[in-house]
Amino acid sequence: MSFPSTSATPLAPEPPRRERLSVPRPRRGRAQTSLLAHGEPLVWLTGGALAVALAMIAGMLLLIVVAGIATFWPRPVFELTMSDGRRYLGELVEAETMELTPTALEKLNLGAKARAALVTRDRKTTRTRIRTGNSFAWIEDYRLKQVSQPSSALVIERLAGGRLYGQLTAATVDGKAVATGPIEAWNWYSERSHAAASALTLATPAGEVSVPTSQIVRAYPANRLSLGNKVGIYLSRWWEFISTGPREANTEGGVFPAIVGTFVMTVFMSLAVVPFGVMAALYIREYARAGFVVSLVRIAVNNLAGVPSIVFGVFGLGFFCYMMGSSIDQLLFADRLPAQPTFGKGGLLWASFTLALLTLPVVIVATEEALAAVPRSMREGSYACGASKWQTIRRIVLPKAMPGIMTGLILAMARGAGEVAPLMLVGVTNLAFELPVDFDFPFVHLDRKFMHLGFHIYSLGFQSPNSEAARPLVFTTTLLLITLIGCLNLIAVWLRSRLRKRYALGQF
Repeated sequence: MSFPSTSATPLAPEPPRRERLSVPRPRRGRAQTSLLAHGEPLVWLTGGALAVALAMIAGMLLLIVVAGIATFWPRPVFELTMSDGRRYLGELVEAETMELTPTALEKLNLGAKARAALVTRDRKTTRTRIRTGNSFAWIEDYRLKQVSQPSSALVIERLAGGRLYGQLTAATVDGKAVATGPIEAWNWYSERSHAAASALTLATPAGEVSVPTSQIVRAYPANRLSLGNKVGIYLSRWWEFISTGPREANTEGGVFPAIVGTFVMTVFMSLAVVPFGVMAALYIREYARAGFVVSLVRIAVNNLAGVPSIVFGVFGLGFFCYMMGSSIDQLLFADRLPAQPTFGKGGLLWASFTLALLTLPVVIVATEEALAAVPRSMREGSYACGASKWQTIRRIVLPKAMPGIMTGLILAMARGAGEVAPLMLVGVTNLAFELPVDFDFPFVHLDRKFMHLGFHIYSLGFQSPNSEAARPLVFTTTLLLITLIGCLNLIAVWLRSRLRKRYALGQF
């Protein structure tokens, strides 16, 4: 009987094989309910609507930023000579391509060569808008005979009369020429621009024009500027815009009074709306018993947010100006009545109160939500330590809810600073000779009317006698208003972040 050899390596027992359990994946059957019931189409629809809304806002902001920034950049000056002998000297603003109808082409008084050229181009023509001072003109290319860019062209911005385009011919003192020719006269003006009784004489398409140097805000040879000179003119125009008052029916000059008026009004509105809004929300949330009356108040507050702003303006005019203001005048300023009412008219105080009422629902809703977000454990911990309800609210609830209250303030400031309709009735004016804040006692004049950037935009766009000249300023002023609102919101966001960090660790 033979046995197997023991020197052979014993075979290790084979590990038990793991059998993969294949769980049959349940087949996805056909949905028993419609897609609308699952909600997925609505999610995509709301997401798409949000994307479209954001794209529209981004496009509008991009248009405002591009057009507003480009307004003050100095442009070259062109001289256009028409086929009928007329001449235009000015800045090219925009150009567009248009197609003439056969009837319009037949009515044009053109030569055979020009008419054939238009027919060859399928009656398409390009027309250019040129600024020739405070007026604008459309020039079609088939009427053009010659286009040049004269190096001696000079642009003069005057205190009155707007811009003037011409070619400098002479500089005079007391009516006598002291320098002739574009170069010599310009060098003399650059060295002695403040000489008394001096003037510059320009040759314009309308004839010679003499401009006293005391009336010149800015003059520059438009076609001989270096990049550094253009940047200098650009910055000086911006500085003039934000540091001086308007002129030429708001189509020239700056918007400094409007900046001050908007800032002061927004600050006073915030000081008025925050205490009322916080107290109202505090009472509704912490003290009032839930019931029909509280529900009715909440519904009223929500409905108040949907009231048109002009209704608030009418209410402010009737209640604040005619009732409260007239009563104050009869008590304190009776000697000025009825010729010069002090508070019985629109002013900074009533405008701030009117916008405070307008933005009050925003603050109430935001504050109530912030109060509701405070954990209940913090209140119970405070009560367990023996604190009263008011002590708990003052030391625990309000500090914890302060970031949410600041959020409501940010939303209120953003809406209040951009409102125009109510201000047209309760205090804003087209042109204010005095600022609402100055160095004369009492330093803040609540009874004065003031300028506002929003109303200034409306005035430029719809009430200006020269809307074409004012159109670039509409974009620039809009950009400035958005920037001012953004700065105020950034300040509020900074305060909110500091408060959030300060009270983040406050727990029981």
